[in-house]
Amino acid sequence: MVVHCEGLTRRFGDRTAVDNVGFEIATGERYGLLGPNGSGKTTTISMLVGVLEPNAGSVVIGGHDMATDGAAARSLVGLVPQELALYEDLSALENLRFFGRLQGIGRRRLAARIDDVLDIVGLTDRASDRVSEFSGGMKRRVNIAVGLLHEPQLLVLDEPTVGVDPQSRDRILDAVETLGGEGMAVLYTTHYMEEAERLCDRVGILDTGTMIAEGTRDELVADVGRYDVVAITAAVGDLDALHAAVRGAPGVRTATVSGSGVEAVVDDGAAAVAPLVAAASAAGVVVTGVETRRPNLEAVFLGLTGRALRD
Repeated sequence: MVVHCEGLTRRFGDRTAVDNVGFEIATGERYGLLGPNGSGKTTTISMLVGVLEPNAGSVVIGGHDMATDGAAARSLVGLVPQELALYEDLSALENLRFFGRLQGIGRRRLAARIDDVLDIVGLTDRASDRVSEFSGGMKRRVNIAVGLLHEPQLLVLDEPTVGVDPQSRDRILDAVETLGGEGMAVLYTTHYMEEAERLCDRVGILDTGTMIAEGTRDELVADVGRYDVVAITAAVGDLDALHAAVRGAPGVRTATVSGSGVEAVVDDGAAAVAPLVAAASAAGVVVTGVETRRPNLEAVFLGLTGRALRD
């Protein structure tokens, strides 16, 4: 087991940001940590990598306790934060050399590792170009390459695809899949549920600082499999009014605005359609489509938190 944390608790004054959170990540496992904004994800990650000290609980990485052997534990972690940590006036190659030397990697090994990580993130042909000339997505790929230089046992990726171009996004997702397949443990946070569906072997869902569910995609979906999802798309009308009307309809557990309509988690899809369309009409909305489907991971998240992942 690469990561074992339990009972993690962090308070800021009278506010408890994280309350008794625990999880494990095995070698080669891609673990998704999901939660709405303010759920405690960033605080949890900060405790996991040794940036914040927990008020209670423990973190063990590669057999090293973060509290008593923090330097050894941190040396096994590659952290790729949301904020870019690069020197834009330097080339990608120069950035990697600089950060590799900071990490104490020997010259010969560093040269080989730079070749490896540039290949992983698909930037070998742009190695000599200044980072200032890169797109946002390419900069994030360089950031990931920096996190991989010292061959960590655990790679922590905190929303690595926010605001990136489609090509970079695909490259990042491909790299994460490859790294997991090669035995690296990965902790992945995202606001894009399709990424979690594609990448994560297991998922932990945080809400208001508490781990409210954990398991594989199939396990989590099975937990809410007794529910259906009804998606209503609309051409004309007030979506806020539609949302309010749908939430008040019979059999609706939770609902959220999604694109040009509203998605509702309901007890019985077939029975819910007519009341939901009636509610839409009463709200002055012109309905252009109604779809009933079985739950997916997005529906699980909505059902558990009452919010969409991007809220």
